[in-house]
Amino acid sequence: MRTVEVVVIGAGPAGLSAAVEAGKAGAKVLVLDENSRPGGQLFKQIHKFFGSKEHLAGVRGYDLGCRLLQETADSGAEICLDVVVHAIYPDKKVAYIAGGKEYHVSAGKIILATGASENALAFPGCTLPGVMSAGALQTMMNIQRVLPADKVLMVGSGNVGLIVSYQILQAGGRVAALVEAAPHIGGYGVHAAKITRAGVPVLVSHTVKYAYGRNRIEGAVIAAVDDHFQIVPDTERWLEVGCIAIAVGLTPLTELAHLCGCQFTYIARLGGLVPLHDENMEATVPGIYVAGDITGVEEASSAMEEGRLAGIAAAAALGYIPPDLAALEKQEVWCRLNILRTGAFGAVRQAAKSAIMDERRQPHVT
Repeated sequence: MRTVEVVVIGAGPAGLSAAVEAGKAGAKVLVLDENSRPGGQLFKQIHKFFGSKEHLAGVRGYDLGCRLLQETADSGAEICLDVVVHAIYPDKKVAYIAGGKEYHVSAGKIILATGASENALAFPGCTLPGVMSAGALQTMMNIQRVLPADKVLMVGSGNVGLIVSYQILQAGGRVAALVEAAPHIGGYGVHAAKITRAGVPVLVSHTVKYAYGRNRIEGAVIAAVDDHFQIVPDTERWLEVGCIAIAVGLTPLTELAHLCGCQFTYIARLGGLVPLHDENMEATVPGIYVAGDITGVEEASSAMEEGRLAGIAAAAALGYIPPDLAALEKQEVWCRLNILRTGAFGAVRQAAKSAIMDERRQPHVT
């Protein structure tokens, strides 16, 4: 059984950022990921990031992914792909399967950067071929270069639904409509404005009533909903579409944190159950750190900053970064995170994230 100082589970934005910080500090780092390529969501994000220079405004997601992969290689961190982690033991031994064989690695510190999964939406006809998550559609378009249908109905107006709708237009497809059950758009106005200017109808207080088709999606019926999200009679509209993309939120992937025995709290705004952690991103189990969407769903920029925090903290705890320097580096990361969490949407996330750390400070009975 091999031994490394830091095991990072998840090779997305948060995991790679953590690996870079721990690796360049001198720690021996192993990154494990179940996918066949690293980078997570970044390589599907063909749009430019916005914000400040410190938050990589103007850089496209896939360019950032390439940059992170190079930084990871330069840091000396090892990335192992097509790996399924299925157990983490109290002595920080990680069990995983690769190529049909089981392996074990002993870690000094473990950083969980497992991300989030897309939520499903049930309606009559939802099992027909052509109904898929917005993330699956984005993968087909931006990674595999396949547009699954000429005309798409998008369900959900969060940033994912808005961004993927615009990318459908960029790929040469059409968006018949974007429907949102809530009475207002959930994502950023800058994303919504782009698709409305392109002529996409954005229908709030609407949902999918059912989909129809013989062997695959041929169309959908949408309808208005009232304040209790019940269908309003006689408001049905028929849309001929070849695909229905579902973008109704994400849920943190917390199974491994549960296996570790971490304490959790429920915060709906962040996607549900999330592990408690402190300012160093350390969970209630000593030596276990969390970063990215596992701590509550945000954007890639926030995930990378949390990954940096976890990597710096883990390396400092192992003695690779002097306490004074570590404190300074973490303060710089927190400044960038706090800037990201300003404004109407950011303030809500900031409050929710602060609640996680406040509860982490309280004593918990195990």
